[in-house]
Amino acid sequence: MHQDLDPLLFTHQDPDWMVRLRGIREAIEAATFFEDGSPQDRQLTEIVGGVKRNGDRALIDYTEAFDKVSLTSDQFQVPESELKTAYHQMDGALLNSIRQAIENVRNYQRDIFIGDKNDHPGIRYTALERVGVCVPGASAPLPSTVIMTVVPAQVAGVKQISLVSPPRHQGSIHPVILGICYELGVHEVYRVGGAHAVAALAYGTETIKPVHKIVGPGNQWVQMAKRKLYGRVDIDSVAGPSEVLILANEQAIPAWVAADMLSQAEHAPGSALVFTDSETFAAQVLDEVKRQVLLLGRSRETQKSLQRFGAIVAFESIEAMIEQANAMACEHVEIQCGDQTQAVLEGIRHAGALFVGPFTPVAVGDYWAGPSHALPTGRSARFFSALTSNEFIKSSSIIRYDQDMLHSCAADVIRLAMVEGLDAHANSIKIRQG
Repeated sequence: MHQDLDPLLFTHQDPDWMVRLRGIREAIEAATFFEDGSPQDRQLTEIVGGVKRNGDRALIDYTEAFDKVSLTSDQFQVPESELKTAYHQMDGALLNSIRQAIENVRNYQRDIFIGDKNDHPGIRYTALERVGVCVPGASAPLPSTVIMTVVPAQVAGVKQISLVSPPRHQGSIHPVILGICYELGVHEVYRVGGAHAVAALAYGTETIKPVHKIVGPGNQWVQMAKRKLYGRVDIDSVAGPSEVLILANEQAIPAWVAADMLSQAEHAPGSALVFTDSETFAAQVLDEVKRQVLLLGRSRETQKSLQRFGAIVAFESIEAMIEQANAMACEHVEIQCGDQTQAVLEGIRHAGALFVGPFTPVAVGDYWAGPSHALPTGRSARFFSALTSNEFIKSSSIIRYDQDMLHSCAADVIRLAMVEGLDAHANSIKIRQG
């Protein structure tokens, strides 16, 4: 029996439609962010501070408290032999698919990489030396995240990659995650996860060396720890619970749209929204959701996720639909609008990733197409971007003046320095004027 999913559907004619839409938007934000000063935020501060002060001892305590696994500090790092064993035990067909996915991601990330394409003498790009990768392992282990985070870093030239993942699979990390690490040459793998693992990557412990940037998706605790530590380290974005917004009109296929909703809701938590300009189509999608959700292995969790973070909304026009899509600024935005697809695409300003046309479900981006699936959530796509190879480089300005060039601007530079009251700045120019 499915739970009551009828409230998922509402239209612009409902008197409280805007209030309901705003409530869903706030719920999605709340699934990613903690309120500053909230009990969760205070606990997070304690966790981060505990790791900073107590290093490995804190990791041992938090791993036992949160993951129910007892480890000693010499058990944090997964031995090379275990990585190798996991690799050789992988199914051959699966390994072939993984290798092709790696190649697809590598090719895409090379094509968009700017670090080796700019020959302007005034700037130099260098790869980050050391990066930390967070791979989820709780609600569902995500081996694909290894590919989607590690390969862009390797394309950028990062030499040291430290990967953390919670020991939720028989007291360790899922073997497919370990096998992919071995395939990619990532040998520094730690069976710690959550906010305490993020803090360990930022501050370092007796066992884990600190990194310069932390990337990867995860739950609220992981993402809020990243946010709290931003500045001590760089981060990719706030990449929390999964989201999809599907923009569709009557030219779309209701069963396909429903399937795409469910594919993200099954993350549990995962938000799944459909915006359309047709009440008839909206009702058809709801019928399909009710039918298909009962067939899922994670049916109960998916239904609860839909009730908390789901909606099928019929707007009065395509333009109104686009306006609200931009306000929502979702992680994944699918566009299935037939001959209006391109026009809708051009109207979308805020999205982590865009999936264009009926044959481009989010799943093809999650595993195969090439762009990383590490994407901003909680409406942070308004200012954060998808993770790419370009996120793993930094730039240094290069300034080179000769005597004549300095002489030609000396008076102006001196004037600007003096208006700021910085006479030593001015003198550093004057002393070179002879």
